Amino acid sequence: MTLASAQLDQRLRACGGEIARAGAEFAARGWTPATSSNFSMRIDDATVAVTISGRDKGALQAGDAMAVTLDGKPLDPGLRPSAETALHLQIYRRLPATGAVLHTHSHNQTVASRLFAAAGAIVLRGWELQKAVTGQVTHDSELVVPVFPNSQDMRDIEARVDAWLDAGKPLFAYLIEGHGLYTWGRGMPDAKRHLEALEFLLACELDLKRLGGTA
Repeated sequence: MTLASAQLDQRLRACGGEIARAGAEFAARGWTPATSSNFSMRIDDATVAVTISGRDKGALQAGDAMAVTLDGKPLDPGLRPSAETALHLQIYRRLPATGAVLHTHSHNQTVASRLFAAAGAIVLRGWELQKAVTGQVTHDSELVVPVFPNSQDMRDIEARVDAWLDAGKPLFAYLIEGHGLYTWGRGMPDAKRHLEALEFLLACELDLKRLGGTA
């Protein structure tokens, strides 16, 4: 369903407030250094709210999110969305149950993205907290988080995400090498739970590597 203008504005403001609260929480944890990271929420079937480019994610206000159509057109042409908005929109298009997308740059995420880049993925096995990710029902399963090469051209990363999904592989999150993590959920609570769980799991994997254990 596509909302009428007044409803869309109201929904944009509500999404902006929720994004701002999430940004403050993530910044307090050190996951959004400088002005890095970007967040979005679905407004309706055709539109999402996404953070405006260059804003301090720890000091966001409700008005620091703007509306963008799923094909990338800003509803207010005077505002500039995050440079990585295309990666958010791809997830909404390819996984239509998605209601929120979160991209952060924590220390653990960034180091893990370099450490596991050659393998092309981090395979999480045997961790109880894997079950915090929607669709994971047992610690005995494997949760695969691909690591895609970085590029200044978002189309390169989009093509790799498309290839992964077109191959029929499940996708709950992905890392970009030397960059950070993308994850999502049916709404902000799900997306935040996935982010928190994956941040914890990546820290555990890094500790195992540091201590000489097996992952």
